[in-house]
Amino acid sequence: MTSPLQLPEYRAFLQLRFFLATGWHMQGVVIAWYVYAITKDPFMLGMVGLAEAIPAIGAALPMGYVIERMEKRRAVRIALTLIVVSAMISAVLLQPSMLPALGKPTVIGGLLAMIMVNGFARSMYSPSMFSMLSAIVPRDLIPQGTALSSTVWQGAVISGPLAAGLVYGHFGVTVASITYVLFMIIGSLGVLRLTPKPALLKGRGSSMKDDLTKGLDFIFANKIILGALSLDLFAVLFGGVTALLPVFADTVLHVGESGLGLLRASMSIGSVVMMAWLSYRPPARNAGRNMLLSVAAYGGCMLSFAMSTSFALSVGLLVLAGIFDSVSVVTRQTILQLYTPEDMKGRVAAANTMFVSSSNELGAVESGISAKLFGTVPSVLIGGTITLIVVAVVTLTSPALRAMDLSQNEI
Repeated sequence: MTSPLQLPEYRAFLQLRFFLATGWHMQGVVIAWYVYAITKDPFMLGMVGLAEAIPAIGAALPMGYVIERMEKRRAVRIALTLIVVSAMISAVLLQPSMLPALGKPTVIGGLLAMIMVNGFARSMYSPSMFSMLSAIVPRDLIPQGTALSSTVWQGAVISGPLAAGLVYGHFGVTVASITYVLFMIIGSLGVLRLTPKPALLKGRGSSMKDDLTKGLDFIFANKIILGALSLDLFAVLFGGVTALLPVFADTVLHVGESGLGLLRASMSIGSVVMMAWLSYRPPARNAGRNMLLSVAAYGGCMLSFAMSTSFALSVGLLVLAGIFDSVSVVTRQTILQLYTPEDMKGRVAAANTMFVSSSNELGAVESGISAKLFGTVPSVLIGGTITLIVVAVVTLTSPALRAMDLSQNEI
């Protein structure tokens, strides 16, 4: 076997990821634009991120413990149920008749509550799917399988925001919200083609506290995993600009909903091109050095984006940022798959969700607060500068990551 695409179950896995992620990211754009449109307050965009981050972070490590003791397909089904139901309720709250009927505080509060449910569901969905990939794909094809999976995800992150911007701009919030719910339902049907994946029950006699401690101890003892997680955590936390794109689209670039959709998709356009390449040429030789350089280049793109007043230039810079970010993402995911024992993957994936994936939402909070205090453009300049500082610190303090070469297979 030369490609994981030859596996029918892996193709079903990719189908599930694509349609669910498309609906997920459509929902993110629709809710962000709606909340900003009725409040005109960048701080509220930060609150949207906080609403998802709180349950995702709070439940991540305990959920990793639970996932390792659950059949993986069942865990995915539970998560999908929560995701789809919360999406349906949010779609109802977004209908134009709800704002005058319920009032702005109630509508926004309800949307934030559904986002919190979504964040909790993600804490179950992410480690379950992470563990499922390695149960579907043979070990020698995991680097390629990881890159293909990331490519499909990024393809959804492109199509979701683009579709949201176009549908919202041309047909309004009602059609846009119904559309993202339909995508999620179609994606959820893909789980029916997956076979059960037994729980990994090693150490089942130990307590949750002991098992969670072992998971964190493993991460902190492995300098390569710790360095990779730390790099992405702080780079995404301070260098992300996604949460503020509605403000840039409205007050800096003046391009409206359709322009916001393209801005949200631009990074993923760059990412999917690079990830498609990496699926055939997985990160191997000098992988650690290249990861550090790519994050530094990402920070440089954010600095340039903050100073741009041209829509075309801004889109181009975000595409470049996506290219550089994808190198870091694929390298980190490959490290986690290859360096983590099978019986600890649930806990390590949960930590990855808590420390890195949730940093997107925490970054949204940081962006909203920073924009409120210093202004939109200065907040992005500050974030890009901090990203470059983080790269320098990790380069100096993590020689194991800097010297990592996956082509040597020293695992």
